[in-house]
Amino acid sequence: MIVYPDIDPIAFRLGPIKVHWYGIMYLLGFASGWLLGRRRAARPGSTWKGVDVDDLVFFAMVGGILGGRLGYVLIYGLSFWTAQNPWYPFEVWDGGMSIHGGFVGGIIALAIFAWRRGRSVGDVFDFAVPLTPPGLFFGRIGNFINGELWGKPTTRPWGFLVDPARLHPSQASNAFSDCSRLGITPCILHVHASQLYEGFLEGIVLFTVMWWFTAKPRARLAPSGVFLVLYGTFRFLIEFVRMPDLQIGYLAWGWLTMGQILSLPMILIGVVLLTYAYNARASSGNFAPAQ
Repeated sequence: MIVYPDIDPIAFRLGPIKVHWYGIMYLLGFASGWLLGRRRAARPGSTWKGVDVDDLVFFAMVGGILGGRLGYVLIYGLSFWTAQNPWYPFEVWDGGMSIHGGFVGGIIALAIFAWRRGRSVGDVFDFAVPLTPPGLFFGRIGNFINGELWGKPTTRPWGFLVDPARLHPSQASNAFSDCSRLGITPCILHVHASQLYEGFLEGIVLFTVMWWFTAKPRARLAPSGVFLVLYGTFRFLIEFVRMPDLQIGYLAWGWLTMGQILSLPMILIGVVLLTYAYNARASSGNFAPAQ
């Protein structure tokens, strides 16, 4: 069993300003996407320019953050939005982002970008999908540092021992909450690090597949379809070892979670996109036509 380290969620302070690791992880995610997009745009035959990538990442950043926070508040966090805490929707530094809401916000932002630039929406989506997994990876590392979204109890040697007596107050609060749900007294958790599992599958594995798959021209919307199928499948499977959100719990059969419900449409849409892509066989506009 691995002992969860005492990590201060606050990376550093600048006077009254607290800079959280969670926020830094978001910056690293967007910076990684920008660097990868710049690298792709610089390849011979690419129809993208560096300035296009700059604007694409800006649109995705705004849409992803707004959508992720709004999605979390509406789906998971309405009970936390009270008269005593009216600013809760804006407190993104303390965690609470819905990845599914972030996807919806990002999709809307990318669609607006495509419309403004006169590009095919499908081409913009296909260009963006390999740039997304690093952000998912860093986001899950942020969850791990915050000591949130722990998995179910386990006795496996790769599980984590979480002792709230050794943790920062915000991390300890999350641990006490899980102990209360599980009826564990005294409060010492032995749990799956589901945040790291997700970071590995949604970040490293998904990036490896998507970067390879998009290295050469594919039928328009095929990369987007592969991304949705893989991400939705990874998220659906991880939910089996992840604790459901406290305010929602299991929806049915003692195992079905909101995360799984939200992942199923992604898988279905991904299959539809792949079927359409390989039937229509429209050429990708992200690569200049071969001479």
